[in-house]
This record gives sequence, C-alpha cells and structure tokens, in this order.
Amino acid sequence: SGTDPASGPIVVGSQDYYSNEIVAEIYAQTLESAGFEVKREYRIGQREIYVPEIEKGKIDVFPEYTGPLLQYWKGETKARSDKDVYAELTSAAPTGLKILDASPARDQDSYAVTQEFAKKWGLAKISDLKKVTDPMTMGSNSEGENRPNGPKGLEKAYGVKVKFTPIEDSGGPLTFAALRKGDIQLAIIYSANPAIAENDIVVLEDDAELFLSSNIVPVISERLPEKATKALNEVSAKLTTKDLIDLNQRSVKKQLPAKTIAKEWIAKH
Repeated sequence: SGTDPASGPIVVGSQDYYSNEIVAEIYAQTLESAGFEVKREYRIGQREIYVPEIEKGKIDVFPEYTGPLLQYWKGETKARSDKDVYAELTSAAPTGLKILDASPARDQDSYAVTQEFAKKWGLAKISDLKKVTDPMTMGSNSEGENRPNGPKGLEKAYGVKVKFTPIEDSGGPLTFAALRKGDIQLAIIYSANPAIAENDIVVLEDDAELFLSSNIVPVISERLPEKATKALNEVSAKLTTKDLIDLNQRSVKKQLPAKTIAKEWIAKH
C-alpha cells in the first residue's frame, strides 16, 4: 500500500509509452531536487491496469492526459475544450486523488491514414471516411477497441464502420509499418509523435469532435506535501507541446534514455 510521503519515498509511475515515461522522469527528478526521496515504477501498462493502482494508493504521482482520463472515469461527456475537460476532470477524480495544474503540452489521440490513401479517397477530415467504399481496419493498442474513440466511437460520431486489429506499440513504428503495408487503413496515433511529420502520414481533422482535449496533467495522491505539489505545478507551467515533440524526437531519433532527456529539459528550464 502507498506510504505517507512524509515518512517514505514518493512513488512516481508511468504508462508503457516512451513519451509518458520521459514526463514521469521529469517529475521524479524535479521532486528529488526539491528534497524528496523518489521510487520509480515505470512502464506499468495502459490506463486499465495502472489507474486502479493509483486509486489504491500504490502510486503517488503519475503523468496523465486530461481527456482520455476523464473518459476513463466518466464515460460519456459533452466536454471538449481544454477548460471544460479540466473542470470536469477535477470533479471526477476519486477520493484520495488530486488533479494538479494541466500543462499547455498536448498529446492528442488522432486518426491517421497514409498520404496515398488520403489522396485516393479525397480525405482531409474524419467525416470524409464515409467516401471510402473498401472495407477499412483500424489499428491501435488492444484497449483501444473498447475505448470511446475506437471503432464504436467512430461509428457513433461519424457513421463509419471499421474492423479492428490490435497493435501493441502505442502508435509507434509497428503501427506506421502496418499503415504503409495496408494491413490497416486507419491508425490511432498520438499527435506529439515526431514520426508524423516525416512519414507521409495524414492526420484527419476531427470535424465532429470525437476526441477530447488532451493536456498532460499530474495526478497525485492528496497525501503529497504542498512543497511537492508546488514543484510539479511549476513543471506543468513550463511544459509545451513543442517541448513534448522535441523530447519524443530525442528518444526516437537519438535513442537517448528518459533519464538523460529529462535532465536536459530541466537544465534548460
């Protein structure tokens, strides 16, 4: 069970997603600089696995994403903008947990297709997928199949039917390869993925607002001392989307470890 941070280390967790681990490491090093002892529990899998751990008090600090976390706790919601999503998220948090300040940094779920596929069918917006007469398959982590922005959400918001193939790399190289090979036609890709720019990939405009605004936000145990929450809020105030794409780039391109990337970011800020 979680310890009282006053008497034991603060446990910082991360998703099984390289970008999330970098942000967790920025939190961890920031807390250490503020004088706290930190225990790292990284790469814990996806939301369905790690959120119950946070709720049980086994993890004290976790970098999350406002929209997807709100949908996890609440299911249906009409909130879409940064402000509305954040307000609903703070009130949806279970007892014992606190949502700190959201950062301007966004990493949004989005639907992506190849440039070739977009040209062939004249696709710029998600609603354009209605023009496609061939069967389509969507690819993402297996949890995506039942999430609000998986096939059911696409059909509900846009009236477009697709099959589903699980690809367990959080919109990484395997997902891009499957798109190019034509194993899937549509992928859920995170918008801060640096590979989008260089991969002849087109992100479709979400014209019916299926996707919720998704800003990086620390979720913490309310036992955390004021000094720790202040340090984390200072990180949120400085972290931008441009930073995030740059941090991701340093991981993907330069293969630098999260520890180094986080340290460099902190030194610059």
